Amino acid sequence: MPMRSLLVLALFSLATPAAARTITVAAGADAQSRLQEALLDAKPGDVVRIGAGRFELTDGLSLDVANVTVRGAGQDKTILSFKNQMGAGEGLLVTGDDVVVRDFAVEDAKGDGIKSKGADRIVYKALTVRWTGGPKETNGAYGIYPVESRDVLVDGVTVEGASDAGIYVGQCENIIVRNSTARFNVAGIEIENSRGADVHSNLATRNTGGILIFDLPNLPKGNGGDVRVFGNRVIDNDTPNFAPKGNIVAQVRRGTGVLVMANDGVWIARNQLSGNATANVMIVSYRDKHTDPKYNPLPRRVQVAGNTHGRAGFAPQLPGGEQLAAAFGGAIPAVIWDGSGDPAGLRVADAKVLSLGLPAGAPPEAAKPAPAELTAPAIPERAAIVLPASMEAAAR
Repeated sequence: MPMRSLLVLALFSLATPAAARTITVAAGADAQSRLQEALLDAKPGDVVRIGAGRFELTDGLSLDVANVTVRGAGQDKTILSFKNQMGAGEGLLVTGDDVVVRDFAVEDAKGDGIKSKGADRIVYKALTVRWTGGPKETNGAYGIYPVESRDVLVDGVTVEGASDAGIYVGQCENIIVRNSTARFNVAGIEIENSRGADVHSNLATRNTGGILIFDLPNLPKGNGGDVRVFGNRVIDNDTPNFAPKGNIVAQVRRGTGVLVMANDGVWIARNQLSGNATANVMIVSYRDKHTDPKYNPLPRRVQVAGNTHGRAGFAPQLPGGEQLAAAFGGAIPAVIWDGSGDPAGLRVADAKVLSLGLPAGAPPEAAKPAPAELTAPAIPERAAIVLPASMEAAAR
């Protein structure tokens, strides 16, 4: 072959990416080393296909390559068990962009179930994360845990038994959590210090609190808000709080439906809210001391409208809650407002409201409960979150 032709062929081979591969890992002996080796060997565009069966793993797994799909044979067919995990880390850690994890289950991770950090355009699809011993303080903190990312999709996920939040999205932007189930966790679904989220078409049940929208101080990313919570079923959240002492969610009252704390721009609409013994909705400020000069601890621009409220407030976990419920004829109003923040930016149009009469920073014991009306003008609902088409395609 002439030298010029060889040169052209060589240049062409350098410019053409290697064909995407499917790396298959079957259940059986040495599953730990074979699966981690596959994740280390993966190149952009590859699929790591985990076969059906039970994988008994002794250490956490990690993936730091971009544009890789990790795919099992189904949520009920591919089981990654970390019951014998030696370390205390997550089951699977992802740090590459454009990664899809789907169609498998993670059980009994010593730490978080599946965590992604700094991974943009991450897709969690058709996954199950569970702790098989039921709700325990020693369970891992988070089931699904994307943090510090832009463009996050959680779709068709089930989480049971997390000692903090089943589905947790923290310090992220442009988020959709949909079609998922969270039960028997402390917090079912939590959006924390994140901007721009649609949380819809989910079931949050049998948790301590169903859906939490938080903003906390002294974190790298703050000013959370622009969150729409709509079309969810938030029912019968009645599990006693089992979070380790000192965790912020250890303060969540059993029987909380939706909790908004220190957020800016939250729309709660078209949800089915029922069976939540403390309240269907709570709107509160952050009350612990902090040293963050940029932090606003008050709720702002919060609207509750168009929801279906069932039974609520029948056993409120508040100081004097039993007497308070009796004073209201057996149940307090479905919405609790702690009394902080500017009422001109708070609107509740579909249920009665109980104000606790607590100024910012006051302890719960100082409450002066009384009926209230939050009648701010309607807050225009922002446009739907739109994710890149590649993410939606990967979730089909």
